[in-house]
Amino acid sequence: MAKIIESVPNISEGRNQEVIEACVDQIRNTPGCTLLNYSSDEDHNRTVITYMGSPEGCEEASVKLAKKAVELIDLTKHEGGHPRMGCVDVMPFIPIKEATTEECIELSKRVGQRVAEEADLPVFLYEDSATAPHRQNLAKIRKGQFEGMAEKVQDPDWIPDFGGQRIHPTGGCVAVGARPPLIAFNINLATDDVEIAKKCATIIREAKGGFKCVKAMGLLLEDRNIAQVSINMTNFNITPLHRVLEQVRRDAARYGVNVIGTEVIGLAPMQAFFDAAEYYLQIEDFQPDVQVIENHLL
Repeated sequence: MAKIIESVPNISEGRNQEVIEACVDQIRNTPGCTLLNYSSDEDHNRTVITYMGSPEGCEEASVKLAKKAVELIDLTKHEGGHPRMGCVDVMPFIPIKEATTEECIELSKRVGQRVAEEADLPVFLYEDSATAPHRQNLAKIRKGQFEGMAEKVQDPDWIPDFGGQRIHPTGGCVAVGARPPLIAFNINLATDDVEIAKKCATIIREAKGGFKCVKAMGLLLEDRNIAQVSINMTNFNITPLHRVLEQVRRDAARYGVNVIGTEVIGLAPMQAFFDAAEYYLQIEDFQPDVQVIENHLL
């Protein structure tokens, strides 16, 4: 059977629709690759693009995307709520069908080398593709962001894997790697006090002693004037969505604040939603493979 790989790159543009569409067109117009979804956030000033295809199709689409992004996005003029170090900030590859993590690692290395050569964007390999343990975590690589990255790469511990000891003057650098499926899950609070969101994020964040496989930060959604706990769930099998939501709900309540909604950015595995349904509906002996009609069709 054909190998299917997913890629979910994030570009540092969420406001200029012409730039967003020009970047997304690189995916639309690449044979062997299918655009599944793209979602922009003006407060984050960031767009998440999701596509699947053959290894060859994903490779070509990813390189084309990087070339277009570095042409159109100038980080010296970029402002937004989400940390970023590159015009294409991160470019992960995920095995979906008949593909292995090892194959995605090799793909990430090919793409990384080509992005450095063809788009002139220095590349860090991260997650399963990382060349050293301290380079696995995206947050550690990105620390300092675009503004501090030119100085950071002068440290021998932080020389990019491809592209030399430098960053692109307007495009920065990009993290490329293989990883498991990740769920971008945001929790919105009924307050404009961003400090409450930051406190809730600190409690659930793995790096601060919280839940395994959870990365989180608090920020203000200026267009809605509400605080948000913005979360990356790197393994929902270890820490499910409902566990994080209920913890944030409890911690926000300590400050007299309610959860008013949640968001899933991009795509997520179906099982993550089944797990939430089983928890909230208190379904005993739930068997999605047997009891969900669509699973029989699939």
